Amino acid sequence: MDTLQQDGDELEWKESARWVKFEEKVEDGGERWSKPHVSTLSLHSLFELRTCLQTGTVVLDLEGYSLPQIVDEIIERQIDEGMLSPDLREKISFVLLRKHRHQTKKPIHRSLADMGKASGGGARECPSALWSRMAIGIPIHIILRNKFMKKIPRDAEASNVLVGEVDFLDKPFVAFVRLAQATTLGGLTEVPVPTRFLFILLGPTGKAKSYNQIGRAIATLMVDDLFSDVAYKARDREDLIAGIDEFLDEVIVLPPGEWDPKIRIEPPKKVPTADKRKSVHSLNELGQPNGTAGGSGGHSEDEEMPVAHELGEELAHTGRFCGGLFLDMKRKLPWFPSDFYEGFHIQSISAVLFIYLGCITNAITFGGLLGDATDNYQGVMESFLGTALSGTVFCMFSGQPLIILSSTGPILIFEKLLFEFSKNNGIDYMELRLWIGIHSCIQCFLLVATDASYIIKYMTRFTEEGFSSLISFIFISDAIKKMMGSFKYYPINTDFKPDYVTAYKCECLAPDPSESILVPTDNTSNLDWSQLSKKECVKYGGSLVGNTCKYVPDLALMSFILFFGTYSMTVSLKKFKFSRYFPTKLRKLISDFSIFMAIMTFVGLDRLIGLKTPKLIVPTEFKPTRPDRGWIVLPFGKNPWWVYLASFVPALLVTILIFMDQQISAVIVNRKENKLRKGCGYHLDLFWVGVLMAVCSFLGLPWYVAATVISIAHIDSLKMESESSAPGEQPQFLGVREQRLTGILVFVLTGVSIFLAPVLQFIPMPVLYGVFLYMGVASLSGIQFWERIKLYMMPSKYQPDFPFLRHVPLRRVHLFTLVQIICLAVLWVLKSTVLAILFPVMILGLLVVRKMLDMVFSQHDLAWIDDILPGKDKKKDKKKKGDKDDTKKKDKKKGRADDSKDKSDLDRSITLHLKISCPSSPTVPMAHGRGMAFPVPQVKIEMESD
Repeated sequence: MDTLQQDGDELEWKESARWVKFEEKVEDGGERWSKPHVSTLSLHSLFELRTCLQTGTVVLDLEGYSLPQIVDEIIERQIDEGMLSPDLREKISFVLLRKHRHQTKKPIHRSLADMGKASGGGARECPSALWSRMAIGIPIHIILRNKFMKKIPRDAEASNVLVGEVDFLDKPFVAFVRLAQATTLGGLTEVPVPTRFLFILLGPTGKAKSYNQIGRAIATLMVDDLFSDVAYKARDREDLIAGIDEFLDEVIVLPPGEWDPKIRIEPPKKVPTADKRKSVHSLNELGQPNGTAGGSGGHSEDEEMPVAHELGEELAHTGRFCGGLFLDMKRKLPWFPSDFYEGFHIQSISAVLFIYLGCITNAITFGGLLGDATDNYQGVMESFLGTALSGTVFCMFSGQPLIILSSTGPILIFEKLLFEFSKNNGIDYMELRLWIGIHSCIQCFLLVATDASYIIKYMTRFTEEGFSSLISFIFISDAIKKMMGSFKYYPINTDFKPDYVTAYKCECLAPDPSESILVPTDNTSNLDWSQLSKKECVKYGGSLVGNTCKYVPDLALMSFILFFGTYSMTVSLKKFKFSRYFPTKLRKLISDFSIFMAIMTFVGLDRLIGLKTPKLIVPTEFKPTRPDRGWIVLPFGKNPWWVYLASFVPALLVTILIFMDQQISAVIVNRKENKLRKGCGYHLDLFWVGVLMAVCSFLGLPWYVAATVISIAHIDSLKMESESSAPGEQPQFLGVREQRLTGILVFVLTGVSIFLAPVLQFIPMPVLYGVFLYMGVASLSGIQFWERIKLYMMPSKYQPDFPFLRHVPLRRVHLFTLVQIICLAVLWVLKSTVLAILFPVMILGLLVVRKMLDMVFSQHDLAWIDDILPGKDKKKDKKKKGDKDDTKKKDKKKGRADDSKDKSDLDRSITLHLKISCPSSPTVPMAHGRGMAFPVPQVKIEMESD
């Protein structure tokens, strides 16, 4: 918007405000733009704008290619319509064609120094010839140097507003023009964006403030999605006025005196889309009130309506043999090439480094525990190899390559129980395990062939959040437990007193010959015991005496610094993209590489201090952990024949465990909030998990399934946001960078980690525990269950304005949360005992608990705090309902006469005779509604009742 200013003796148009999405004003000092803010308009200015469009000139689809031509056309039309005196033609034309001065701290023509243009700050003139040359002859990379151009969406068009006061007019000169083709009109705009609309308002002196408010009103309307759509499609003046009326319908008035108009309202973090506003308007037109409680809950104009629990066509029951599997393959094949070339992005590098460190830490931890549980039949080496093999194959061919495979706690418990059972009964463990893997593979194939993944659609938010919260808490708990363990191994030396340092010593005393069980030899008899090291003293049977013999450096404290420092720095850098410092690209780069930077920082700190903190230990040789086993497990020869058949029973338990773990994790990954566009493949995923079960069993490697927390972390590290956003607008979440490359690289790196031991040995374990803690905490963000838990500790007046709190009583919310907490506690106790093998059965139990909640909570409440369970067969339900309605109608017709005596007086039919008379001319004054005036006829109604 440009306003007419007096510069000495000359008039000029000076840019005073601009809108891309929100309003930016030129500050009073004239040296900078204001912060983007929501436009606050006076209701009076909107009514005046409406009057301007009613009385002024409206020209739609004008063929204009230059500003002088357009101005001449507007003036000519006003003269023809008798709205302007011909003798004012030259004066109006002279004013409208004055030069334009734009507010630019760094003018775009500064980059055109080779053309002889001087560069400078502040407000500068932009000649028409310069813009024309830029529009037709200057390379696009020069234009893009202007940072403001990057904030404007591609294919954007401009609306120019010119307002001002002149002394030669006695009534306003108003024109609204829509050009047939968007045209770059010289220096009219600050940046070379083609102009589609022009609004001109010139009026008599003394009303500059009013003209400015009208200009702000039309500018705000033009950036409104619904009105701009009307402006593009309007056929005449009346369509534009109707668009203003629709805008007025949604305007909210803030009473004067109850707020400060000088306060600039900050742009909201999330703006409702135009589609939602259209749907709300259509509901209002149909007479459906907002806030009605239906099958999916109520809604209001300013909040999202809860959506019924639907997981898409991927879980539809086909009824054909392997029907779901073939549909998954058909769905994923067209995307297969893009799954690789879309991975070539700098963001993928940070994702690979992050997930790789999480995977090798998990592999080492799980491998060590598995080695202890199975007497090293499976250890760290098998864990590394199995992770690399299973993960690579799965990411290459699965339906959802964003899922990361890993080992889980219930599988570890099962392996431990299986090994003890084999050892106590004289059964070969590896051969029995092979047959369990084969049976489980076959059972997975049967589940895939019968579309058994269909059951997943009954897993609502209640089950998903309970499962993901449990896994997150396990990650957090394990990270803290490992850190607490370091305080036991390396206790903090609290007894050290600097003043008594002279008294601290440790000596090695020779053993008493009379009490020693060692036979003196020439080697021990000639030893100088006072010169021996601690290890040598213990080796030869000496005793350590002194106050400092048990002293160790404060490794526990240093480990805690590394642990908490890695976590806190990762969290801080992850949020750095919302900071006010540095350019956007640098902030985003720091945020993407936050985990890598935190790890490298504290690895460097550890090296600088030089303490012997516990380091990452990686196998250095490619060989089985147990020397007496090979890489291939033979299926026959070591166990009785009945074992091969009986292994079907424990395999069934493993299959349930894998099915539940895999599919719930897949549901969480495939949530609609992640905006995945390539679809998912539940059946294809389960097929490859089954294949890998058999392969790992033959190779004697651990079994793998989807890891919920690491998969969520993988998605978070690949989230995309809009690069170009309007000033003041928050970057919009666009979705996830769906590809297979990051997962494949992670697992390939895991496989070659045995050759990276010289580098990885410098990484302290507390740093990796900090990464584990971050994964667990980050996966809790966005979980409604966690937000509802925090409500217990908040007074009502400080509780966030969650949509479900508007529609569900707080006590009902607390009750629902309490049920979830009890279920989570039961699962936690269960997984901490030997009964962890029943963990998948308990997950199925959550489905039963959720079904029982239908008897405690109304469908309206469940729609807001959970999801509505899918109905049975909707067609059958409709048919039954229709049959019942027909029966009721027949019964009414048949029994109307018999039942009339029993009906109350309120049910009797009433006949009304209406006499309506309307005079030919209006007899009442003009009424105002929605800002428009119309005549209302007088209506006389007489009613007579029988």
